[in-house]
Amino acid sequence: MSQKRRQHSAAFKYRVALEANKGLKTTSELAQEYSIHPNQISVWKKQLQEQGPGLFERGGNKAQRKQEEEEAELYEQIGRLKMELEWLKKKATQFD
Repeated sequence: MSQKRRQHSAAFKYRVALEANKGLKTTSELAQEYSIHPNQISVWKKQLQEQGPGLFERGGNKAQRKQEEEEAELYEQIGRLKMELEWLKKKATQFD
């Protein structure tokens, strides 16, 4: 019979990875304490060291990417509007 896969919150992952990073307990001790496979703790610890506390938040990267895309689109629009304004200024001086 298969077990249902457990999902852990970002705060839980962060707490376990932080404890593993401190080194006060071994990975095996933490694995027994939290009923998690030692390899999973090692993965979370490595991710924590590489990417920091915002790592375990769901959708955090998606929200950031979406914001960056919107900013890029707005900067493009600003550039186009500046070009149109310069063109209009140039054409307006011809009629003066």
